[in-house]
Amino acid sequence: METSRQDIGEGEKEVKTGRTPPSASEDVSSEALGHAVPQVKEKRKGKAEGANSTEEGASTSNLHNRGDLSTITVGGVTLQGVSVGGQETCIIIPSMKVAFDVGRCPQRAVFQDNVLISHAHMDHIGGVCLQAATRGLFSLKPPRIVVPKVIVPGVENLFNAFRALDNAELEHKLIGLEIGEELRLSGELFVKPFRTYHVVPSQGYVVYSRRQKLKKEFVGLPGPEIGRLRKSGVEITDVEEVPEVAFTGDTTAEFLTDPGNADVLRAKLLIMEMTFIDDSSTVEHARKWGHTHIDEVVPLAHLFQNEAILFIHFSARYRRKDILEAIERLPPGFREKVTPLLERF
Repeated sequence: METSRQDIGEGEKEVKTGRTPPSASEDVSSEALGHAVPQVKEKRKGKAEGANSTEEGASTSNLHNRGDLSTITVGGVTLQGVSVGGQETCIIIPSMKVAFDVGRCPQRAVFQDNVLISHAHMDHIGGVCLQAATRGLFSLKPPRIVVPKVIVPGVENLFNAFRALDNAELEHKLIGLEIGEELRLSGELFVKPFRTYHVVPSQGYVVYSRRQKLKKEFVGLPGPEIGRLRKSGVEITDVEEVPEVAFTGDTTAEFLTDPGNADVLRAKLLIMEMTFIDDSSTVEHARKWGHTHIDEVVPLAHLFQNEAILFIHFSARYRRKDILEAIERLPPGFREKVTPLLERF
């Protein structure tokens, strides 16, 4: 039965699958779906037998060029993404080799080395096994999948279930992080989780750059003099950590006033959920389901020190026109910072 998108919003569930329960003859043991994985003969790594990953069917270059998502630049950051509340969220930043959440695994997400999962709702984690499988298919190195530490056992169970059902290795590195723990991504980039407020265990992520910056007292000195000081053992630089991009995942507006989240509001680009944007839903409803309502954010507009803000995760009840009208109602000064992600709307 077809259900129109506007009839199902965040926090409104409808199940119309048409599936029948498995018969008694279908042998899917509980052990195969838990931590223990049955022995499977010649478990495949994902690449077709005898196939060269860059020659069979389509090259990885061709896959890169499939325009499945539009590319936008916000606050100097080029990204692709889709985020519809209750359906799918995946934000991809190729320059950082990062995908934030992977609800259905768009093709571009396959080529990101790091997948940062905010929480385990299906529309945010549903494509995580497919991402690992497809990287194996094209002989890419196993992805690093970062999740809230408390959900590591559940994610392990998820991979074990697909290993048993798909007869594949699904190679990956699963990393559980707690709030404030640091993980190096690549080069000068590292990531730290921050606290968010959802109905299941959740966290957002801030990606930082770490740079050497000349100390103030040495600014303006000639190059040879700076070189002499360095050779003599003088420490001429300070380490500067700059919050580049912050991603909230699903959360109430409470994250904005958490004293531990100052860097979230200083990041050059803040990617934040904005599920509800008008009076078709109340603030209380948004809080009940662990989401943000625009009416809670407007009074806090003075807190945002970000250069740019990308609103994502609008409820599926809305249309593009509704979203654009809501952005126009924002206070001047704040409105100029905000860009809505309109992919699939």
